[in-house]
Amino acid sequence: MLALLHTSPVHVPVFDALRDEAHPGLELWHFVDEALLERARAAGPDAVAAEVRAAVDRAVAGGARAVLCTCSTIGAVAEAYGAETGVPVLRVDRPMAAAAVAAGERVVVLAALESTLAPTVELIEEEARRAARPVAVRTVLVDGAWERFEAGDTDGYVRLVAAAADAVADVDADAIVLAQASMAAAVDLVTTRVPLLSSPRPGLTAGAQASHGA
Repeated sequence: MLALLHTSPVHVPVFDALRDEAHPGLELWHFVDEALLERARAAGPDAVAAEVRAAVDRAVAGGARAVLCTCSTIGAVAEAYGAETGVPVLRVDRPMAAAAVAAGERVVVLAALESTLAPTVELIEEEARRAARPVAVRTVLVDGAWERFEAGDTDGYVRLVAAAADAVADVDADAIVLAQASMAAAVDLVTTRVPLLSSPRPGLTAGAQASHGA
């Protein structure tokens, strides 16, 4: 069983659909706590470390073989606790960051939340050091996108993200990273030739492998 720690309920059907498509038979256990993101935005990710640890502990006590945090803002907090749990604790965006580094040294990070930018940049730079590859990361905050998301206008949210991706000139980027899992649907709307990377699919694959001991 793979436990998933979410900060929005919109992720539940997304990951269920990806499981049904690519990992049939994998049992998912969803934990949703929207307040974690609210507090992390207000006071920083470390402010919710105790709550994140408690959620991971509940998942492990319930039989989870691995835990996948789908929130980029608190992903590092969850991952850091993994060494103490006895099971793998992964952040959903790490495989995406590794793919961005492999794509080239010019990476543009798109985010709808400012609190997501720094953790994503740090992760990409960490993966670049691990791969011994140079990387230059530029960030773009998609104005008005998060307000659409909070209002329940997911179509409008994704369209704004896609427009921001299309505005990135081909000469400026080797890869565009969608910093939040909720942005993934923008991949189907863009016209840019720059590779657009999202986290849910590769993140779930990593989680599935970890839950099976791979």
